[in-house]
Amino acid sequence: MRVLHLHSGNLYGGVETLLATLARYREGAPELEQHFALCFAGRLSREIEAAGAPLHWLGETRTRQPWTLWRARRRLTQIIAEQRIDAVICHMVWPQALFGATVKQSGKALIFWMHNDLDGKHWLERWARRARPDAAIVNSHFTARTLPNLYPGLSPHIFHYPVADNAIKLSESERQAILAEWQTPENARVIIQVSRLEEWKGQRLHLQALGRLRDVSGWTAWFVG
Repeated sequence: MRVLHLHSGNLYGGVETLLATLARYREGAPELEQHFALCFAGRLSREIEAAGAPLHWLGETRTRQPWTLWRARRRLTQIIAEQRIDAVICHMVWPQALFGATVKQSGKALIFWMHNDLDGKHWLERWARRARPDAAIVNSHFTARTLPNLYPGLSPHIFHYPVADNAIKLSESERQAILAEWQTPENARVIIQVSRLEEWKGQRLHLQALGRLRDVSGWTAWFVG
């Protein structure tokens, strides 16, 4: 089965890390021939190319420039036909809104991969609602609860992100240097949150949870962003 992952490509965060991981470890699912299509070049495109995965370009696309959208849609239709794609996965609302109808018109399966909670009120979400997918993948039970705001009656498939086993091996001296830099005892258990410093990333909830551990010794928390 040939699958085309469709995304914007101009940012780099959790979704882009997922796509790069799928590109690097695509041989772990030999029944899938995974292709990738992006609108913008950047870190994600470089990592997909470095992994040797098939990468296709739709061209820089902006909603305020309709001609770029028409061009990208024509290019997507061409890619689906030339590469004999069986299913297109739109990652997040932006590609689902801009290209969902194009995929439906091609007669191929349209899959929406939902990476965050949605209330269905944003103009992009209302636009995306016009192209109902054949299936939906969500990244958590929390996210799954809000899928009906966009597509009532569509049952989600919960798929937690794969994590590559490529941890950096530190020498004992390197480890001690890092702990010393952040004034962390050598025997402490370190709790880390890595994310942008934005309200919806959950730092406030994280801090509230840490507050319940105030009487527990032997831990420290690092916020990386």
